[in-house]
Amino acid sequence: MAKKPHIMVVEARFYTEISDALFEGAERALKKGGATHERFQVPGALEIPGAIRLAIEAQKQGALKKPFDGYLALGCVIRGETTHYESVCNESARGLTELGIHFGVCIGNGILTVENDDQAWTRARMTEKDKGGGAAEAVLALIAIRKKLGLSA
Repeated sequence: MAKKPHIMVVEARFYTEISDALFEGAERALKKGGATHERFQVPGALEIPGAIRLAIEAQKQGALKKPFDGYLALGCVIRGETTHYESVCNESARGLTELGIHFGVCIGNGILTVENDDQAWTRARMTEKDKGGGAAEAVLALIAIRKKLGLSA
């Protein structure tokens, strides 16, 4: 029997209800893909790359009981009245990209970057765009590619 992928789900909880909707879709997709997961929460999108980096280090040091095969980032950034939006959107995406490239880890990016609440809900709900589910499918696809290439986590 093939080993089930084990995923670290890191959620930014700034918009709790939207995060819950993203997780609902992600959890369904992970179950459908035969994966297990552990759920971690951070305050906002900027903390997600740092949390994943901590997990990579813990795994490297052998501190995890069950190592992660991939990482799933979930959260939402809604444009406000200041330029903080651009910083959070750009830096959280850059952090995830750098982790994937530098450490060769599989990451599904489900951080919504939207103009308003309506756009966030349209993207978060499983019955609409289901971006949480899409991000979970993305990390599972990357894990499958890594396996096909004969690489280990």
